Amino acid sequence: MKNDSAARRAEVERIMNAGYSEELKRNSDGTYFARIVEFPGCMTEGDTKAEALANLKDAMRGWIEIGLEDGDPIPPPLGDPQFSGKFVVRVPRPVHRELSRRAELEGVSLNQFVLAALAKEIGRKSP
Repeated sequence: MKNDSAARRAEVERIMNAGYSEELKRNSDGTYFARIVEFPGCMTEGDTKAEALANLKDAMRGWIEIGLEDGDPIPPPLGDPQFSGKFVVRVPRPVHRELSRRAELEGVSLNQFVLAALAKEIGRKSP
């Protein structure tokens, strides 16, 4: 029986470290909502980012433990190797010039400037 519980704990830890997608969003009241995208219903909140993420680890562990106990399949991580983190975008010359100018004013590379602008836009539009 002791070996079974050790094996179960090891399996839970293996799954916990498999690279699941964490989502963290700020609520309108300033608290934070966090969830594991691949695990339906695995969500929590916290007053700070750190608290929400710590609570999420606890919720994730519980979700996995119950799934294993019930014999439910544990979905694999969404990690998708087709996304390398690199893509090419063609823009009109005036846009390229303005992006380059603004990056220079910020003291960053064009790549860093565009990445920050994209990240800001995605954060603003996220559901």
